[in-house]
Amino acid sequence: MFLSDAPHGASFKVIKVTLGKEVGKRLADMGFTTGTEGAVVRAGFFRGPLQVRIRGYDILIRRFEAAGIEVEPVGDGST
Repeated sequence: MFLSDAPHGASFKVIKVTLGKEVGKRLADMGFTTGTEGAVVRAGFFRGPLQVRIRGYDILIRRFEAAGIEVEPVGDGST
């Protein structure tokens, strides 16, 4: 599953970032590294950006960037 498909409130664990070049490096710098856990706080209307809480920070990322982050669900999704 990719982060862009994760529902509102879902907890996840990062498997890998498939984006290359500058975008992938920036995401890694912001904490999207293998094994890191996070949660989707909210999603923008009309497939807008996602607010993600990871490593104690809230980050807004675009859907196309989230589509390049492979994740697996953690827990029951009721965070």
